[in-house]
Amino acid sequence: MLLKSEYLYERAKKFIPGGVNSPARAFKSVGGIPVFFKKAKGSIITDEDGNEYIDYVGSWGPMILGHAYPAVVKAVQDAAFNSTSFGAPTVAEIEMAELVQQMVPNIDKVRMVNSGTEACMSAIRVARGYTGKDKIIKFEGNYHGHGDSFLIKAGSGALTLGEPSSPGVTEGTAKDTLNANYNDLDSVENLLDEHRDNVAAIIVEPVAGNMGCVPPNPGFLEGLRNLCDKHDVVLIFDEVMTGFRLSRGGAQERYNVWADLITYGKIIGGGLPVGAYGGKRQIMDVVSPDGPVYQAGTLSGNPLAMSAGKALLSALNNHPEYYVELEEKTDYLKKGLREVLLKHEIDHGINQVGSMLSIFFTKEVISNFETANTTDKEQFADFYHQMLERGIYLPPSPFESWFLSRSLSYGMLDKTISAADESLEAIKS
Repeated sequence: MLLKSEYLYERAKKFIPGGVNSPARAFKSVGGIPVFFKKAKGSIITDEDGNEYIDYVGSWGPMILGHAYPAVVKAVQDAAFNSTSFGAPTVAEIEMAELVQQMVPNIDKVRMVNSGTEACMSAIRVARGYTGKDKIIKFEGNYHGHGDSFLIKAGSGALTLGEPSSPGVTEGTAKDTLNANYNDLDSVENLLDEHRDNVAAIIVEPVAGNMGCVPPNPGFLEGLRNLCDKHDVVLIFDEVMTGFRLSRGGAQERYNVWADLITYGKIIGGGLPVGAYGGKRQIMDVVSPDGPVYQAGTLSGNPLAMSAGKALLSALNNHPEYYVELEEKTDYLKKGLREVLLKHEIDHGINQVGSMLSIFFTKEVISNFETANTTDKEQFADFYHQMLERGIYLPPSPFESWFLSRSLSYGMLDKTISAADESLEAIKS
């Protein structure tokens, strides 16, 4: 029962647009009442009615070692004792920058910001300022935050100039955003040829997480790297989801493809609101106050976020075996879910990279936005609510990756697999 959540949702709608502060929380993709949460520890998250769930959202990724990870909690408490904010330089900012560079060696300099959206917006501006070019290439189905340049939708399968997909985004902004197909190098090369010498950057999720988990095809990331070198284009990896999750060096290290600029999100703050962008020295040197590209943030490098981030990243840096353990657990869950889906003769595909995973209810092999859209959305919504009733909290959308945490026990994974079996049986009957 979600009595308190229902009451709180009605109360919230009076004062907050849609009753939520981010659309993904509104349950529009699955229907029903958003769950309001009160507390979490490890991989167990508890709602306002006292119901407990095994969590596969993890605050959309950063809780890689579990909620309320003791070292992170202590770091925040210790930092808050000195003040929650200074709006001035602190040692914690330097220590975090040094740690990021240690874990991701192709980052010469890093600038802290306040969100993944802000990081991506800033990286695009820096790439334009560095190259003196106007246009960017993004991929349909990749999400880089709500910046105007990213809220552009191409016609299905058409390599055309973008059109605004949200009111408030101007046609002028849209014309500088070109859309390519994920995992399709020909579509990228055609755009680069058509707009020769006017493309500043290509921005990509190296492993897509915003149309479900969709890995890059072999050679795709390497091809982007080669095309950027050939056309003097800045390659930006949006590692807001994959950074420090797929390995200490993120997707770059996992695939051994190194970008020019990289963006990060909440994981570098242990789940606190924070982001960062960084990369090659010659590019980052155009950022103010060293260079002419202006970007600022009064609370950037907030001491709470820096302290929490240092605690989390230090644990990951000092324990590379955590990544092995995470992948083994994700493999185990994937195998169990696949057996259940086959048992019930459900058309499906399961994509997995490291500790990211998604189920698609379709016969298609999911490799891009078009194929991801073939998933049976109604079937996912039914599955979602059946799992929720059985104490499993999944991302409330068929187009979001699941994120596993090290705090998940094999007993929790077995319970999840059993819940999936029961859920599919209930749907079938």
